[in-house]
Amino acid sequence: MEAVQAQVLTHYRSELVERIRAGGGVLSAGELTVKLAKEFGFCYGVERAIDLAYAAKKHFSEVSPNTPIYLLGEIIHNPEVNDQIRAMGIKIISPKPTDEDLSQLQPGDAVIIPAFGTEVSTRKKIELKVGRDNIVDTTCGDVMSVWKRVRQYSKESVTSIIHGKAKHEETKATTSQARAYGSGHYLVVFTLQETDYVCDYILNGGDKIDFLEKFKGAYSAGFDPDLHLQAVGVANQTTMLRGETEEVQRRIKQAMIKKYGETAIEKHFRFFDTICGATQDRQDALQKLLVEPMNLLVVIGGYNSSNTSHLAEMGEAKLPTYFIKNAGKMASDKLIVHYNQHLHKEVETADWLPSGKITVGITAGASCPNNLIEDTIRRLFELRGISVQELLAN
Repeated sequence: MEAVQAQVLTHYRSELVERIRAGGGVLSAGELTVKLAKEFGFCYGVERAIDLAYAAKKHFSEVSPNTPIYLLGEIIHNPEVNDQIRAMGIKIISPKPTDEDLSQLQPGDAVIIPAFGTEVSTRKKIELKVGRDNIVDTTCGDVMSVWKRVRQYSKESVTSIIHGKAKHEETKATTSQARAYGSGHYLVVFTLQETDYVCDYILNGGDKIDFLEKFKGAYSAGFDPDLHLQAVGVANQTTMLRGETEEVQRRIKQAMIKKYGETAIEKHFRFFDTICGATQDRQDALQKLLVEPMNLLVVIGGYNSSNTSHLAEMGEAKLPTYFIKNAGKMASDKLIVHYNQHLHKEVETADWLPSGKITVGITAGASCPNNLIEDTIRRLFELRGISVQELLAN
């Protein structure tokens, strides 16, 4: 790990971002002011995952230069970082490999598990193919804390209601823990509307077939809402909005109290706060930044990054917000290409950068490296005809 950290820094650090942060998070020139959120970019879990991937490449190359190294899916949700991993010669295979994918693995090959973790069954299959010692597990510690809680629910025959995105790699890994060590089940809810539907079913029952159709792909095999919603424990994908997760657990708890009474609540409801600290720090920092006068907000990160998408949601509720994966998306001061989360695609917006005196807020998800944040800052000033190098030289 120590041997590769200099290489990692070369790829992802930014002196400019560090200087701005040291200067209070503000950089001004001409009529443009850029304000950085106090917390942004790489978190410890992401840095550790990347360090481990680089260290794995170095270690296995030294042990046997021809050792194939595979990565399950993406190391983190950032396209530039994953491109860099590929450039190192690490081969990317499906996060849920098929038998055909697994057939290419040989004893002695190395396999990297990404920061989101992987499903229990997938890990077991890989261990049988390459050996336990050849697995490099970069799973984030906060994610493993959720797994511990879900496994406990499972052992106590308590159904895990997981607030998250059912198709997200982290949530898939977490749900697999619910069935691995006991008789528990799971149900994934994404919105408060879905939560209310579950609460209404707990209180009033309903059409089981409709329920199972509504949550298709988001519950465990054999899940029966009539049986498995009698004792539930709430957990979550670590990158969700804290306020939303708290509201999910509040509504479900109230439904259980109404159904079984306050005195019996411990038999029917459990809750554990499993929001990632870094995710919350970035949300809190953006909340503070959004109180300040700004003309627009730029959010940088991978479009499939859950924690980044929530930052963009927070911005959109307050002011014009542009979610971009890199500085190249700012084509000119007249055109920006950015991700629309409602349409699930990139869109173009004209005349996005106002003329005259403006303040632009900037934040980035936990999987976005500082060099991409620097590129964005430089591009903003370039669009105003200002060289950041000249600015910093003064």
